[in-house]
Amino acid sequence: MSNPESDPIRQSPVPMDQCGAALALDVLPDRWTWMILRELFYGVGRFADIQDDIGIPKSVLSGRLAKMVENDLILKEAYRDGTSRTRHAYVLTQKGRELVPVIVALMQWGDKHIKGGKPALEFSDRRNGNAVKFGIAPEGGVLPLRRLTYTPVWDRPENKV
Repeated sequence: MSNPESDPIRQSPVPMDQCGAALALDVLPDRWTWMILRELFYGVGRFADIQDDIGIPKSVLSGRLAKMVENDLILKEAYRDGTSRTRHAYVLTQKGRELVPVIVALMQWGDKHIKGGKPALEFSDRRNGNAVKFGIAPEGGVLPLRRLTYTPVWDRPENKV
């Protein structure tokens, strides 16, 4: 996809009901859904922890999590803390994990264009430590997510404003 160098076209080449991006927004419709995905990417999966981190109302979080389970983006897993009652945590499914590059691309775009190039995380290959940037890659040139690691850099002295 690129900007045409001639006059603007009058109609999109892909109808809305055939566009993957438009259809994805039906499943991923709002900021809260994306913030929940971000939390799960970081490994934060308990209801109360997600709620505390992003400041989402309980009823909204319950509804978004239920919809995300229904859409096979996340799984609900039971756990127990000591003698407490059974609670549930949420983890990304394969379908949900495939959204990680989208989330990271948004992070990197925000770091560059909103935060002035100051990232909160650095991404690297866990095997060799090489830096990883997200973008369009040729077939077969993709790093498996299990090899991706990240390091917080937002709290380093040189990154504080």
